[in-house]
Amino acid sequence: MRRWGEEKKTRARIEIIPMIDVMMFLLVFFVLISIDVIPAFGIKTRLPISSSAEVHAASYSAVVALGRDGELQLDGVVVAPEELVPRLKAARQSHPQVAVIVNGDQAVELQRVIVVIDLIKAAGFQSLSIAAKKQPGGKNRAP
Repeated sequence: MRRWGEEKKTRARIEIIPMIDVMMFLLVFFVLISIDVIPAFGIKTRLPISSSAEVHAASYSAVVALGRDGELQLDGVVVAPEELVPRLKAARQSHPQVAVIVNGDQAVELQRVIVVIDLIKAAGFQSLSIAAKKQPGGKNRAP
């Protein structure tokens, strides 16, 4: 029984409708991303396949992407070849343990990869990694 002057106690409730709305939004977003209706950032590349590909774990990595159409990106941002060295130097200053990963499409010419490696070395990096996809079964295809 309630007495005069006593406030009515309200119970906390979990509203399910807003939660369902958020879940439906996330579902639609991921479906649209997976079928390429919404373009993802970066150059779309088909990585080369290797039987000895390993997972690279670094606290921070700078990804240099080479597209088959001649595009060059650093961490998803289009850069000109002459801008690559200063940007890599800036990344090294802000993150001294930065690792450089070259992410090139299968169809990229070897000469373009060599030019990018030379630019990375000109920025002061002694080592780099080349992104590759692990070959199922562990056997390389014949060239």
